[in-house]
Amino acid sequence: MDSELGELAFLPLGGTGEIGMNLNLYRWREAGREKWLAVDCGIGFGGSELPEVEVMMADPGHIADRRDALLGLVITHAHEDHIGAVAWLWPRLKCPVYCTPFAAAVLRRKLGENGLLNQVRIHVIDPGGTIDLKPFALRFIRLSHSIPEAQALIIDTPAGTVLHTGDWKLDPTPLIGPPTDEAALAALGDRGVLAMVCDSTNAMVEGHSGSELDVRRSLSALIRDLRGRVAVTCFASNVARMESVALAAHDAGRATAIVGRSLRNMDAAARECGYLKTLPPFLTEDDIDDVPDDNILLLITGSQGEARSALSRIARDDHPRVSLGEGDTVIYSSRMIPGNERAIGTVQDNLVRRGVRLMTDDDHLVHVSGHPARDELRRMYRLVKPRYAVPVHGEWRHLSAHAELAREAGATPFMMEDGDILTLSHNRPAITDSAPVGRLVLDGTRLVPLQGEVMAARRRMLFNGIVIASLAVDQAGNLRGRPRLSAPGLLDPDDPETARAADDFADQLLDLPASARRDDAALQDAARSALRRILGRRLGKRPMVDVHLIRV
Repeated sequence: MDSELGELAFLPLGGTGEIGMNLNLYRWREAGREKWLAVDCGIGFGGSELPEVEVMMADPGHIADRRDALLGLVITHAHEDHIGAVAWLWPRLKCPVYCTPFAAAVLRRKLGENGLLNQVRIHVIDPGGTIDLKPFALRFIRLSHSIPEAQALIIDTPAGTVLHTGDWKLDPTPLIGPPTDEAALAALGDRGVLAMVCDSTNAMVEGHSGSELDVRRSLSALIRDLRGRVAVTCFASNVARMESVALAAHDAGRATAIVGRSLRNMDAAARECGYLKTLPPFLTEDDIDDVPDDNILLLITGSQGEARSALSRIARDDHPRVSLGEGDTVIYSSRMIPGNERAIGTVQDNLVRRGVRLMTDDDHLVHVSGHPARDELRRMYRLVKPRYAVPVHGEWRHLSAHAELAREAGATPFMMEDGDILTLSHNRPAITDSAPVGRLVLDGTRLVPLQGEVMAARRRMLFNGIVIASLAVDQAGNLRGRPRLSAPGLLDPDDPETARAADDFADQLLDLPASARRDDAALQDAARSALRRILGRRLGKRPMVDVHLIRV
């Protein structure tokens, strides 16, 4: 695998040492010139550790600075953690995008919402197809996963071949789309694979991930015996699960209605690509009340406790069209993503309080993972036979478990984190350098650095509050009236402590030298310092403070 012509390197900017925010780069360097390839561009969520954050993504700054050498962005599949950031980060990359028909259908909707649909060049590649981006010769291999058209990516270079698996499993009956193309993987392994960059999500789970067919059979048996309204919540992207739920409903004499925007979008993308064609159109939220409770099934977004999701609103009884109550059932046909336990628990508590019965994967076969357990990983290593293994898509404990398994299979593993640069050429692979990494937070319609001043201020406000003082001072520096304090979330306006703090604040301002009270900048600085001292002493907190000065 030696190459005197150039050097191949792998650099993850996101998704290695964490789950989500996948953004991977491959670099070819030759004669002092570089060519880059990007694989996947996804989002992550804040969760309980970052309550001030809803959606975040890897900072693409390193490759944005080199975008003239970026040949393209290849999407392995249409899950949010692999495709969800494209509409936000593409303006910094400005490169062609390559993906399968289903991923393209999903991506077009996202780009349209951001006003980018006519700007991004999307090259639609059939599953199993090829892409020529010299010096990278690329080919897709069909994999089964919990979404249609998941693809592994073969990356052929003068230095050797890399298999970038994306997300996958070995499901003999995935229901929508073919099983993983094990023959193509075996042929690749026989040809020789320098390195495999591989999914680690379930590397700590022994056995097999399970089949969608088993879930379909179980759902049909469960739903058949239920009375009242039945609601099923699942990941919107799991089209096979949507089909299983609809078929189970039909077997039980129920019509299926979709509740939630992400499910409606995924249904439209799936039907556009020829999936779900045996199912009649789903009912809408407006149709639900026209169907008897025993004859309706609701397919609802919100399996992870998202505060604005349809299921959360139904659980709080503030959804405008849909309600659930005594005698109804909610089936969680999904797993609990780590970090979402509290949010999901709150929704489930609210549902049970309303008399709803819950069914989860703790006590019923209503979900299987889309990621490979250890037996499937072992099988993949037997097929591909890579010389080197690069565990990605997992936190450190997942990567470590994967590395141990790879070593047992005869591959040499490299433990990496975001920003590490792994040089794969010259028969001496090694982590040789690092690149700056970071996270960007989606704040409304803009992106801000997670570690920047905006989010730092947001964290301080979240935990310590904010206090705004307004004071009027004449030209001689005399206070005109008592200062007013506004401290939403910290002090009530009619709290006696607010008045006492305002009096203390006025006293400290009067103690300032007259020269300081006549200078706006000096007065504002001194006022902020005084206000911090007063609040620290009285409340034991250090809120953000600001002073509005009116000179009269």
